[in-house]
Amino acid sequence: MIAKTEADWKGLKEIGKICGEIRDKLVDCTKPGMSTKELDEIAKEMFDKAGAQSAPKGEYDFPGYTCISVNQEVAHGIPNKKRIIQAGDIVNIDVSGSKNGYFADTGISFVVGEGEAILYKICEVAKEAFDAGLKLAKPGARKSALGKAVQQVAKQHGLTVIKDLTGHGIGRSIHEAPEHIFNYFTKWDDEWLTDGMVIAFEPFISTYEETVFQAEDGWTLLTNESAVAQYEHTIIITKDGPVITTI
Repeated sequence: MIAKTEADWKGLKEIGKICGEIRDKLVDCTKPGMSTKELDEIAKEMFDKAGAQSAPKGEYDFPGYTCISVNQEVAHGIPNKKRIIQAGDIVNIDVSGSKNGYFADTGISFVVGEGEAILYKICEVAKEAFDAGLKLAKPGARKSALGKAVQQVAKQHGLTVIKDLTGHGIGRSIHEAPEHIFNYFTKWDDEWLTDGMVIAFEPFISTYEETVFQAEDGWTLLTNESAVAQYEHTIIITKDGPVITTI
């Protein structure tokens, strides 16, 4: 989507704020002993109160209002009353929603209580990689510049990226052009970033594996052994600098 009108900006910022508030609330509520289903029910209540809809449920009939992934679950984890969070787990909360025809997508990985040092590290590096790419998100830049920045940050810390999960365009639907914003440097499917373009930028930093596989449930994406952290916001590209809607 290209944000052109005042209505576009208002709509994008409104749903971005809603998704950001739900993300932050779920992070604050995540405690050892809670199930991922309990967290998802909090998200449902907040979507309803805001007059907004869950994007994964509304657009793809996902069996949850949010995606909550734990440990080797990298993305698209299904909320489950039997999935009990433990101290030391790395959890990813991914919230996407819509209101009045506008969409936003945001996610963050974090460690519950006291965990292994490497888990804190990949969470910190995911944000660092996001910030490095964000500095290059401006009209006239190539999408590949963002991926190069993410990959360089990961490499500097002795880590790698998940190559088969990418950012994407967003705005009037949850996934739209540009189809891919890679987290590594490649000229394939490269495009110019333009003024008003709306994207979801989401680095995935991994301890060593670079690909994921799908679980038998048909949704959850996993690694064999690696720990992975994601950091995602919806941003609007402008000549005055990127604007994050999901703060």
